[in-house]
Amino acid sequence: MTPEERGVVYGTEDVLTSLCNSVVRVLNVATQSKLHFSAMVQRITKIGLKPDIGCFVLFDGGFSGLVVLNFDGDTALEIYEKYMLNMGMPRSELATSFTSDEVSNILGELMNQIVGDFTGKVRRELQTNITQNQPKMLVLNKQVTLSVDTALDKPEFRRVSFFTEKNNIFYLELAIDHTEFIKLREFDANEVLDPDALLEQQQQQPAAVSEPVSDALDADSDELLRSLGM
Repeated sequence: MTPEERGVVYGTEDVLTSLCNSVVRVLNVATQSKLHFSAMVQRITKIGLKPDIGCFVLFDGGFSGLVVLNFDGDTALEIYEKYMLNMGMPRSELATSFTSDEVSNILGELMNQIVGDFTGKVRRELQTNITQNQPKMLVLNKQVTLSVDTALDKPEFRRVSFFTEKNNIFYLELAIDHTEFIKLREFDANEVLDPDALLEQQQQQPAAVSEPVSDALDADSDELLRSLGM
């Protein structure tokens, strides 16, 4: 590796971009629509939940932080409806108000899948590990400021705008301790294995030998569809 390659640094914006890509990837597959995020990111001074629906997840491990998604009612309903229709649910049986528990539950599950996708990429691409708690989804009529329940020496705050297929907007906010990952040597991210998953796979190997394995297991979209119950 050349000195230039050894000095490659992955910082807050790189972590944020990876998280944004997870949001788009999961929601595009779940809703079978096209979402995208702004090419501009905001530096903000605090992070919080905003009306009409806010969801947050704490993560800890190699680095710590807090992820928030804020939806207005129309955006929440659009994502919920597209997801349920894609699952084969008749439109007549769908909730019609964003205050419905069903809408919050679906958005919470999607948030869980987003952060799960993100933590998997962190493990492979940054060769460290972070764990997440269960997402908390709240229907709100006023803004709530959040603080991260962990020691952040130099906290950084970012906000990114997302746009749905109907051009509805929702926002991702990230609070993270200032961190940099410096590449010391070349590695293949696809070969980085989770030790716990490897151990579990070895323990289950005798039972798995007789089971057919589908080639589709390697496809990202199929993996997401299975995890979403689709």
